[in-house]
Amino acid sequence: MSMRRGILFLGLALLFFSPVSLFSQSKQSGPIIKSYGKVWEIEDPTYITNVSKEFRVVFDIMNSPESHSEINKSIETAARFLNMHAQSGVPKENLKVVLVVHNQASKDIINNQAYQKRFAVNNPNEKLVRELIASGAKFVFCGQSSLSRNYPVEETIEGVELALSAMTALIQLQDDGYQLIKF
Repeated sequence: MSMRRGILFLGLALLFFSPVSLFSQSKQSGPIIKSYGKVWEIEDPTYITNVSKEFRVVFDIMNSPESHSEINKSIETAARFLNMHAQSGVPKENLKVVLVVHNQASKDIINNQAYQKRFAVNNPNEKLVRELIASGAKFVFCGQSSLSRNYPVEETIEGVELALSAMTALIQLQDDGYQLIKF
């Protein structure tokens, strides 16, 4: 057997017979958002999460996929945030999440009826938005985007709140101790 084959064989054997196989772990959703927000479990992190801390986070959601049938991954990030922290032992009551929605993402929080009228498909985000709201997350819609993009608040998914502007909501939330996450 050549040296090269021997090294390859040894590498494959270590990969497949290692007690921590790369293929043994899979992403999991839940326990807060069951249908979305799959995350990896991180075993033995060296930067320890303070599970007694209150995590106040505001997501600035402004972009949206071009496809009208594709979920907005920025909205799903909030589900991942909730699930990964809950899976790691942070109590649900310590997770305070707000999504401030504006710009292109405005379409992602309208109800199925309004979405159908505009794009001839159901809103792929409606179930995710409803699950997030049911979990206690808040959606704050920019009033300026509502009018400039012609998405009246009456057409939004039930539970979405209307603000003067995204800028105003982001400032107020940060003043109230919410940490901004923007991707």
